[in-house]
Amino acid sequence: MHKPSHQFREMNSAKEHVIIVPSVSSEIREYIPVGILPDSAVITNLAFGMFDAPLYLMAVLVSRLHAIWTAAVGGQLETRFRYSNTLVYNTFPVPDLSAAQKSQLEAHVIEIVGAREAHPGKTIAWMYDPETMPANLLKAHRNLDDTLERIYIGRRFKNDTERLEHLFKLYSATIKKKDAAKTHKKEAA
Repeated sequence: MHKPSHQFREMNSAKEHVIIVPSVSSEIREYIPVGILPDSAVITNLAFGMFDAPLYLMAVLVSRLHAIWTAAVGGQLETRFRYSNTLVYNTFPVPDLSAAQKSQLEAHVIEIVGAREAHPGKTIAWMYDPETMPANLLKAHRNLDDTLERIYIGRRFKNDTERLEHLFKLYSATIKKKDAAKTHKKEAA
């Protein structure tokens, strides 16, 4: 059935909020400026929207760990990072999180959003430029990284190389588990 062009659309809506991830982000940034918008927000093709996703997920997405993963497995637009829901988000290894850990991560999201709001009139581009990033926002991100990295390995990672090595080990283990489950399922059939 042919539909008029004005009816060619996706129907995505939120009841509470939308977590928004830019499809392209500057390679000079230490963090991807993931945001949260009200339920009435309209998301264009320039960003990915997660409708009513739990807030702890935003903490994972705005972390240094996730930025490093994005740089390694995502694509590029010229030299900028290009985010992908399939290559980046769907492959990012997240450990099982307890309710207490999720609550901690959500508190960090609130801290980051509060740090951003302390600079009215400033753009996200300005706030996430390494030359102009406000100290309170950088501190909020570092606090999140401290908590998240302790969840992953019990301490802060030494550097980005160690972060990426650990993430690839977790990813490899996840793939092996999935392959073993598929093999077991075939044998049982």
